[in-house]
Amino acid sequence: MPATPAPLSGLKVLELGQLIAGPFAGRLLGDFGADVIKVEPPGTGDPLRQWRMLHDGTSVWWQVQSRNKRSVVLDLRTGEGRAGVRALAREADVLIENFKPGTLEKWGLGPDELARDNPGLVMLRISGYGQTGPYRDLPGFAVVAEAMGGLRHLMGEPGRVPVRAGVSLGDTLAGLHGVIGVLLALQARARDGRGQVVDVALYEAVFNCMESLLPEYSAFGAIRQPAGSALPGIAPSNAYRCADGQVVIGGNGDSIYKRLMAAIGRDDLGQDAALASNAQRAARADELDAAITAWTVQRPVGEVVATLQAVSVPVGRIYTVKDIAEDPHFQARGMLQDATTPDGLALKVPGVVPRLSATPGRLERPAPQLGQHSGQGFGDE
Repeated sequence: MPATPAPLSGLKVLELGQLIAGPFAGRLLGDFGADVIKVEPPGTGDPLRQWRMLHDGTSVWWQVQSRNKRSVVLDLRTGEGRAGVRALAREADVLIENFKPGTLEKWGLGPDELARDNPGLVMLRISGYGQTGPYRDLPGFAVVAEAMGGLRHLMGEPGRVPVRAGVSLGDTLAGLHGVIGVLLALQARARDGRGQVVDVALYEAVFNCMESLLPEYSAFGAIRQPAGSALPGIAPSNAYRCADGQVVIGGNGDSIYKRLMAAIGRDDLGQDAALASNAQRAARADELDAAITAWTVQRPVGEVVATLQAVSVPVGRIYTVKDIAEDPHFQARGMLQDATTPDGLALKVPGVVPRLSATPGRLERPAPQLGQHSGQGFGDE
């Protein structure tokens, strides 16, 4: 019996982007069945091929970022390369690019030019600051976008230099917003047949996730400050030291808070009417954190987790990737998928999310070698 077609089966995507944000969007579309043709420059191809840890000269990250894609080599700085892109764009439903604004226009590949041949083309453009505005021509990487979007200021301990998350959140958030924009534009095209430009700025994707930051400033002049592992205004919710490690505990719901205090032997705090609401607890967050720490620091992580899980208090160990790879829940949910490099190296790669019950995404093809599919068009195999 043939497999159920993926939800984006038949969708034709032309990916011109490099590194993280644009290719991450292309990967997500490919995971759900889109035919993604990735255009790479001659020579070394997408620089991501050489980033971080390499096997046989290619990054193992490449096996994740470029799965379910095909690779075509075209030099966009030449007339022949640009003609190849125009030919592919005529067949495409979606084009993804994350060059500096104005670059495609300089090459005669801007949205106006491409729309003349393909009025239904949806064009996802990801850049540091967007296609308009006074900063549009500035170079923009995720590290800058996270700072400008308000995230970096909140990360770290009070009074110390802000830290970064250790992954390129700005790029990933921009890619996710890009996919949302593409799907919205395709829905609109289904009604009127017209394509459009999806303009995603890295800093705006970050800013869109900043929750109450702006309205709190607008209403009260409040400028939220970094608070380490705590979340200001929400208590108790923090990371806590144990005898052999750390855990995170979210005890901020009113009933959860009472169960947490009972579990740690502090019913006096749990039943205190002056701590019945989150606003009251937030004003005494340091006191509550100290009480919780006094209990956790005397116990190993396993005991803390088991005790609090038994009374339905959200709690968890702080995972390393080793913990992830060995965790039975990750395994049961299919989040640790098998992949193989061209020379036979077996890898684990992240599974496909989100999970769809009837038309799930899947890994159909491994990440391509450079130019492996040159000369092919959409629908060719």
